[in-house]
Amino acid sequence: MGEILRNYDVLDAFWMTIYLAFFSAIGALVIGTILAVMRVSPVGVLRWAGTTYVNIVRNTPLTLILVFCSLGILYILQVSLADEQSATSIRDNNIRWAIVGLAVYHAAFVCEALRSGVNTVPLGQAEAARSIGLTFAQSLTQVIMPQAFRGAIAPLGSVLIALIKNTTVASIIGVAEASGLMKEIMENETASLGVFLIFAVGFVILTLPTGLLFTWMSQRLAVKR
Repeated sequence: MGEILRNYDVLDAFWMTIYLAFFSAIGALVIGTILAVMRVSPVGVLRWAGTTYVNIVRNTPLTLILVFCSLGILYILQVSLADEQSATSIRDNNIRWAIVGLAVYHAAFVCEALRSGVNTVPLGQAEAARSIGLTFAQSLTQVIMPQAFRGAIAPLGSVLIALIKNTTVASIIGVAEASGLMKEIMENETASLGVFLIFAVGFVILTLPTGLLFTWMSQRLAVKR
């Protein structure tokens, strides 16, 4: 095990996992919030668009989405997210498209988490907001969504943990994160129990504190009724 740690940059691989998870989580939160607003909108077309997105993306394998981003958009449509003159353009494109794919996929789950949070807000809150003259947008941003985020902390934590674990799928498009390095080690060295333990412990270190943090936050910030 010590020889593996000396010969391979395990910490750098896990840093890439953290990098993918961090930026994908931000993208998923932004897209998911927009989708949640669309799903509770009084405009039928917006509700339909949000529902369609969630149903399609949730039932599409993440592997397929990442392959589409890499092969379909990058190589077939020639849509690049990096400077093509750069020596690291292929690596940069793979990383950035992996972030896009992860964000787009997990946004559907963020949307549902937030929608569950909206459902925890008593109907009287929205009625009171309308009675004092707030528009739908004002009542949504000032009354409903702040409470919805507090009510959805625990589900959002579960989505984040799933996202961290799902970064392993990015290895299929050439992103050298933790699971990609584990595969390389097993191909070059041996598929020993020690190799599995190294990466299993690494993911536990990433996900366990995250789960504990979100559990504490959900209890600390719970809306008192």
